Amino acid sequence: MEEALNIISAEHRGMWRIFAALDYLRREFEKTHVRSDTESLARMLDYLDTYTARMHHPKEDDYLFSKLWARSAASHEPIVRLKEQHREGAENLTRLKSLADAMRAGQRDSEDEFFAALQRFVDMAREHIRIEETTVMPMARKVLTAEDWAEIDAAFLKNDDPLFGTGARAEFEALRARIVALAPEPIGLGGEGLETAITVPKVLAPSRTVLAVQGLTSHYGRIQALHGIDLEVGEGQLVALVGANGAGKTTLLRTISGVQPASTGVIHFHGDDISRWRADKRVRAGICQVPEGRQVFGPMSIEDNLLLGGYTRDRRTIAGEIEKMYALFPILKEKRALPAGTLSGGQQQMLAMARALMGRPKLLLLDEPSMGLAPLLVEEIFRVVKMLKSQGMTVLLVEQNAHAALAIADVGYVMETGHTILSGPGPELLQNEQVKKAYLGM
Repeated sequence: MEEALNIISAEHRGMWRIFAALDYLRREFEKTHVRSDTESLARMLDYLDTYTARMHHPKEDDYLFSKLWARSAASHEPIVRLKEQHREGAENLTRLKSLADAMRAGQRDSEDEFFAALQRFVDMAREHIRIEETTVMPMARKVLTAEDWAEIDAAFLKNDDPLFGTGARAEFEALRARIVALAPEPIGLGGEGLETAITVPKVLAPSRTVLAVQGLTSHYGRIQALHGIDLEVGEGQLVALVGANGAGKTTLLRTISGVQPASTGVIHFHGDDISRWRADKRVRAGICQVPEGRQVFGPMSIEDNLLLGGYTRDRRTIAGEIEKMYALFPILKEKRALPAGTLSGGQQQMLAMARALMGRPKLLLLDEPSMGLAPLLVEEIFRVVKMLKSQGMTVLLVEQNAHAALAIADVGYVMETGHTILSGPGPELLQNEQVKKAYLGM
């Protein structure tokens, strides 16, 4: 029940971040009066116009608002206001898009009018979301019946609906990726073109075990960091490892990749015991790691970092692989000759991921990929991770953002002080009371 409200709230969070990006560009213009990134602005307005008109507003008007109107007279005033804002918002977006087109055509005199109108639009949109979240949605939870929710949820979850089913969601996700790829730091990340950049066999279900860790221990001198870890990763799976700082998550990844020695226990990779293999041999076998904190080679160029990532690959294929990484993260191509240390945090994360993907991994180890990134960048990182999984890549993800990691994981493990204390399907762990209390702040 009430799944529709979860969907609406998730959409609100996404739209709020688009509004924040628009507001950021507006404030930058007010400070510098330098001609703004009109392509990013136009993409964001196209997204909001198409998304809200075709997908968000019809769901609310036709299903949630109509049921609530019939059940509660107290809902009439806020619903009337929200529907008025739906209409006003569409009119304002049409005007904003017209002004944005004029700016793209070089008409500088339209900029002041555009940014004044943009501020009014963003302020109204934020007010709209606040009314829904603080007034209408709590009212709906209180007065709608189980039968009402069954009908509303069924409409919201109907995956073949042409307006907001699976196909529509894929369309809007692709459009949003283009926005993020174009947007300037600290807004943009990249990730467009992933489907063509990464080609691995699609796996519908794990047909065999890629990684099996049994009784694994590891020490830093006399201090034991891992205490008998057991863990499995199936082919094509995304397995998430969550836990607090100091739980041993990074040590486990370092031990799997061979950087940290194992004290006891066994690590099997595609059936081979690799427990005593050197790290470089594990890379050649197909284990590639994106380390915590990016750890790019700062003085070296971006392109040289990518070349190092493909060091074990056939030299005849390297140029083509680098072009695929540039298609995946266009900003890297634009800055390919610059030292990697000059990149922003989000751009360094792109480079670290691209460097690992250059090795054509059979098992990708991701260590805290969202650390230190702005919320919009975090969303895009997880979109890239989900798409890698959809392409059949096997991924072991270490992440403090337990909610984001477990939501996309096939299997999750929870670590505390060097032990795995819980395991199970990722979405099920999200509902576990122990996990909610310790890691989700619930």
